Amino acid sequence: MPTMNIIQAVNDALRIEMRREPKVVVLGEDVGRFGGVFRATNGLYDEFGPDRVIDTPLAEGGIIGSAIGMALYGMRPVPEIQFADFIYPAFDQIVSELAKLRYRSGGQYPCPVVIRTPVGGGIRGGHYHSQSPEALFIHTPGLKVVSPSNPYDAKGLLLSCLRQNDPVLFLEPKRIYRAAKGEVPEDDYTIELGRARVAREGTHCTIIAYGSMTSVAEEAAEHAQGQDISCEVIDLRTLMPFDIDTLVASVQKTGRAVVVHEAPRTCGFGAELVASICERAMEFLEAPIGRVTGFDTPFPYTLEHEYLPNADRVVGAVRQTLEW
Repeated sequence: MPTMNIIQAVNDALRIEMRREPKVVVLGEDVGRFGGVFRATNGLYDEFGPDRVIDTPLAEGGIIGSAIGMALYGMRPVPEIQFADFIYPAFDQIVSELAKLRYRSGGQYPCPVVIRTPVGGGIRGGHYHSQSPEALFIHTPGLKVVSPSNPYDAKGLLLSCLRQNDPVLFLEPKRIYRAAKGEVPEDDYTIELGRARVAREGTHCTIIAYGSMTSVAEEAAEHAQGQDISCEVIDLRTLMPFDIDTLVASVQKTGRAVVVHEAPRTCGFGAELVASICERAMEFLEAPIGRVTGFDTPFPYTLEHEYLPNADRVVGAVRQTLEW
């Protein structure tokens, strides 16, 4: 079984699905001959040609609008937004059109568009190349939102997304694009959307994370183990719909929880996770649920690593829940 990073896993999933389904097309800025700014579409242009791997103008609203039109005429477009920070010019197309087409047509017109975009910090990209806007889209009915944390999941989840008839926002954590490596089957496989992964078993506290923060949560759990604290780590994988049953089952076992994400704290996705767990498992909680997040500021350039959650901050939050 080959070892891949997330970039290679995404590329492999796109190649498999484009070979299997001729209606799949890739479009975006520099996705063609150049292979994408992170090389996620490298080699696809050579194999499938300019009619299926389409270089577009620098116009995100146009990219998504074109993808919506393609989908309504029977194609299965996969637009790439070069950085999640650049998705805002297409926000109206996504929220007002893409997410609502199936509903407004009474189910007659599904709109199978999978939007791929790199998210988050960690590459010294500054405030225009490091944002995490997932909460804006999780809040939008009609969209599915997915965020893998490792190559195996990236391939399996993306293949599942590409076979959905609903629109999906596929958030790729660029901080670990090449740092996260693992064995990935060469053949075709899928991972069911809406199912979290128990990345590590534990008994004292549940740590909930997704994307690049999953490896931070696992590092924190390892550090906590050295202090005789047993942490269970849950990797959400799918943010909408998210797997509340797995979260509740874990909290019922541990009695405590900490949520980790790198987006700003106020109205971040962690707040919804906290509320959902409290609604369903309040009687099992022995302490308030902690949150370790980015700060309510623009993403900083020089203080990037002070902004991003790290293992020490997560362990500190775990200890607070244990000492409450």
